[in-house]
Amino acid sequence: MNGIGKEEAETFLKNQSKLFDEDVAGDIEEAMIFLEDCMAQVFDTVEELREYWEKSGMDVEEMSDEELTDSLEVFKMPSGKLLVVEA
Repeated sequence: MNGIGKEEAETFLKNQSKLFDEDVAGDIEEAMIFLEDCMAQVFDTVEELREYWEKSGMDVEEMSDEELTDSLEVFKMPSGKLLVVEA
């Protein structure tokens, strides 16, 4: 897992309507603050995401990798990493 940076903020800013009906951030700075406040996580692989959710008590055993990455709270970044916003 990695911290929140510009790539994460840009990805969230462009795609926030996937998770929210109204924008929660208007620019990169607001997006970074929001992501830090809601303790968003970044995962390098879907396997890391699966392990994290399993440890958190989520039943993801039967979910395919595609189903995991298509979850509302998962944002695919250009680098291939996964941003998870559990707001």
